[in-house]
Amino acid sequence: MICACGRQREKEQGNKYVVYYVNYDETGIYPQEYVTETTDTGELLTELLDQLHAVSEKLEYKAPLSDNITLLDYSVAEDQLTLNFDDSYRYLPVTTEVLVRAAIVRTLTQIEGIQYVSFQIRTEPLLDASGAVIGIMSADLFIDNAGNEINTYEKVKLKLYLANEAGDGLTTVSRSVVYSSNISMERLVLEQLIAGPVEGDKAFPTINPATKIISVNVKDGICYVDLDNTFLTQLYNVTSDVTIYSITNSLVELPNINKVQMSIDGDSTVNYKENTSFSTVFERNLELVE
Repeated sequence: MICACGRQREKEQGNKYVVYYVNYDETGIYPQEYVTETTDTGELLTELLDQLHAVSEKLEYKAPLSDNITLLDYSVAEDQLTLNFDDSYRYLPVTTEVLVRAAIVRTLTQIEGIQYVSFQIRTEPLLDASGAVIGIMSADLFIDNAGNEINTYEKVKLKLYLANEAGDGLTTVSRSVVYSSNISMERLVLEQLIAGPVEGDKAFPTINPATKIISVNVKDGICYVDLDNTFLTQLYNVTSDVTIYSITNSLVELPNINKVQMSIDGDSTVNYKENTSFSTVFERNLELVE
């Protein structure tokens, strides 16, 4: 009988989602819980889009799809949702547009079966401030600092080094990322490397995606990276140098970093693949770069 009551309460509570709103100062996006009984993907998508238009219960937040933004139509193909806006979207200030996009993508990718979202303006792909096509987006593109509900979001372009197809060299990838300002740039770089390539990258992963970052900090130009021992289990056919210098070269692209010291669970005497000692302080190596 207790189990039956528990199931009844769960049914009454419905399915919980998070709808993201933009604050009026336009410095961040803020989550609000939303509960619905809807389970059909199409109906749920319509419902969450309505919520993104709706006035927030908290007056200091505003709806991402406010009255001055018109969504003409949308479509779903496989795991990708395409939103088609009118010309009003084109005239959003840069910071506002990034926050609106972050709120929409993070809200709608919670729907089962929708992993990616792309934006169009009258069927033309959305461009960033430099004129480059933004392309498809996942929730991972808008990194949040776990445990913090209120964050200021910023946009940065990173230069990352990932593996070539053969796994014996590096190729460069330029990636624009919207991230929480609570996170350090060096951690952001590591998280992006662990996440691996995204749609459109002509590159391959270098790090076990289950790797956890224990700590990362910078002192006197040296970035100290401590990872858990999952890092030592390599899932991909890449050389040890490719993995090591994927991390080193990517971090050294940051202006405050000249060298990288790595450790596993706090131990810098570990050997990686039995031929690379982490007691070494690594410097930029461009000889591997195609």
